[in-house]
Formats: sequence, structure tokens, C-alpha cells
Amino acid sequence: MRAKAPAVPFIADMTMILCNLSVDFSGLIVGVCTFLIIGIYHPIVIKAEYYFGTRCWWAFLLVGLITLAASLFVTNMIVSIVLGVTAFSSFWGIKELFEQKRRVERGWFPRNPKRMQRSS
Repeated sequence: MRAKAPAVPFIADMTMILCNLSVDFSGLIVGVCTFLIIGIYHPIVIKAEYYFGTRCWWAFLLVGLITLAASLFVTNMIVSIVLGVTAFSSFWGIKELFEQKRRVERGWFPRNPKRMQRSS
């Protein structure tokens, strides 16, 4: 009759595998930063349209171009990716700024009564 092998060697093998496992957090860091950047840009676009209208689109373009250029020259891969995500979030913010103007016109978002109504 053959005796069962104890489960302890299996646990010891798994512990050794897990201890030697190198974990790369780059994807997790980039994912969290992307999530935060998009989450930050959403209220920025809404507030920018509320206080300035669509006249401030050039500020989003400027931030986008600066962060895009910076992403090309930064040597750290994670920082470069985060700068690239910020750049294209700024570019997308320009589109959303004009979409936000339409949402305000439809009454989905409040209009700023203190801002003079211009054809911005």
C-alpha cells in the first residue's frame, strides 16, 4: 500500500515559486494614472466651459502639445506613457469642450449667468 505524499511539499514548492516571481507593476501604474487623468479632465472641461465658454480651447491644445513633446523626450517609459495619455486627454478635451457647449444649450448642464453670452 502506497502512502499519500503530504501536502506540505506542494505548499513549499508554491512558496518558492511565489518568492521567485518578479512582479511588474508598470501596467497597473499606467492604468491607474490613465484612470485618474481621465477622471480629472472630465470636471476640468465642464468648469472651463462654464467659466470661459469654448474660448479656452487653445489652452487644452497648448497643454496637449507641451505634454506630447515632453513624452517624446522623457527617458522613463512610465512617465512618457502618462505624459502621452495626458496629451491626448487634452486633445480630446477640446472636442468635449464643444460638446459641453451643446449640452448646455440643450439644458443638460447649467449656463453661467455671470458670463456674457457671446458667440464663443
